[in-house]
Order: sequence, then structure tokens, then C-alpha cells
Amino acid sequence: MRYEIRVEGHLSETLAKAFPELGHVVMSGQTVLFGTVMDEAHLYGLLARCQSLGLRVMEMRQVPE
Repeated sequence: MRYEIRVEGHLSETLAKAFPELGHVVMSGQTVLFGTVMDEAHLYGLLARCQSLGLRVMEMRQVPE
């Protein structure tokens, strides 16, 4: 499954490296993390990583393959 996770603000390269399995693009005051999520546990792990880094998740959605 492919997902997009939009977080508030522009992630530094250091923070982006905390998500090596995801690509990222910065636009309109947000950073969009995107990529393949293996299963529900992986998804919850990504969200927990966002929370532990103090990132505010604005939107999360599954996108077509």
C-alpha cells in the first residue's frame, strides 16, 4: 500500500533521514512523506516516529498504486 503523510513545516534533511523508507517533498509550508507501507504495524510505527520527533501530522492517506 502506498501512503502520503503530510506534516506541518519544512523537514530538515536530518529529520527526513529519520524516514529512510520514504521519499519526501516540501511544498506550501508542509512536507509530504510518501512511499510503500508494508502493513498496519509499519504505518503505526511511522506515526509513532512522527510523534516522537514532535511532528504535527496534518493528513495521512492511502494513494493508488
